[in-house]
Amino acid sequence: MKISLFAAAAALIVAAQPAAAEETDPPKALTVSGSVAFVSDYRFRGVSQSDEEGAIQGGFTVTHESGLYVGAWASNLAGWGAFGGSNTELDIFGGYKRAVGGATVDVGLTWYMYPGGAQLTDFAEPYVKVSGALGPVNALIGVAYAPKQRALGNFSNTPFSRGQTDDNLYIWGDANVAIPKTPLTAKAHVGYSNGNPGLGPNGTSVTPTGEYVDWLFGVDAVVGPLVLGVAYTDTDIGLAESAYLLPNFSSTKDGGSIAGGQVVFSVSAAF
Repeated sequence: MKISLFAAAAALIVAAQPAAAEETDPPKALTVSGSVAFVSDYRFRGVSQSDEEGAIQGGFTVTHESGLYVGAWASNLAGWGAFGGSNTELDIFGGYKRAVGGATVDVGLTWYMYPGGAQLTDFAEPYVKVSGALGPVNALIGVAYAPKQRALGNFSNTPFSRGQTDDNLYIWGDANVAIPKTPLTAKAHVGYSNGNPGLGPNGTSVTPTGEYVDWLFGVDAVVGPLVLGVAYTDTDIGLAESAYLLPNFSSTKDGGSIAGGQVVFSVSAAF
């Protein structure tokens, strides 16, 4: 399965390479950008969404010269098919980005969809991101707040449940810095999530849940048109809490926590 995923990802990455644009092309009111990637484990906010297996991912963004943009991104999942779906996540997003002083402010909304899945698993999440350069370091801070909705709720009477609807707050920071005289870029991430008790018995959500911290550090290398990456990702979710992170009616293939530490490899290309 991993070999077939890698072969498919390689074909997508090769096909995604654009022809060289003419230097005399005039600026366009609309630009289209995108990427395709293969990852050895799809981690969303520190928690595996692919049961520690490989995933093929890709997306595109259409940006207007005014700063408005819309786009879509998708990835295969694993274990979440118990919701009756296609084991696919599809994110539709839109927003507005502009430079303010020496920083870039990005305000938008993401609609998380699980095509063909059970009702009430899709949810909306607005976000605000501010990014800029701090000397040689490129940094970003973001806040995503999903208001109360059924997809973030829980029908059970567990201590983690506070009714059939709930909200979720996620705050994170990213940083990367080029390593001089090498094709390498060091990267780091830390995030804090609070809310959404929707997983575990009778849950209605396929997203990370509860209050926890996740982090990542790694290195990317540019090799021709490709970016090769390796990173270690982990959370502070304990073994008892991790039971509420398992896909409903499912378990990991090796019986371990999908929130534990993991080294993740990736190969991607942008166009």
